[in-house]
Amino acid sequence: MKVEQSNSPISEQYRLEAENWVALDSAANLLEETKSAVLSQMMARLGDIPVSHAERAVKSSEEWATYVTKMVKAREKSNLAKVRCEYMRMKFSEWQSENANRRAEMRL
Repeated sequence: MKVEQSNSPISEQYRLEAENWVALDSAANLLEETKSAVLSQMMARLGDIPVSHAERAVKSSEEWATYVTKMVKAREKSNLAKVRCEYMRMKFSEWQSENANRRAEMRL
């Protein structure tokens, strides 16, 4: 994961990362939630054949493999964006602790 240094406040950096995470999570959720509908549509295109045969044909197709791969990659991107948000939260926490320690040391 590449971490860029920024001059903007940590809160702004977090907001941008969080917005990115929301967008990527939404895209991943959409693919996951429409999986059954996509399967049904692909099966329906095969015409009037038994459901078990249509399901087997679709699930063994390159088109289905591509769809599932796309879905998994979308979730991966979403998870990585979430990790970046948590990184920003941890970075802020560390900054707070360092400042508190400096203030405490000055009082000594």
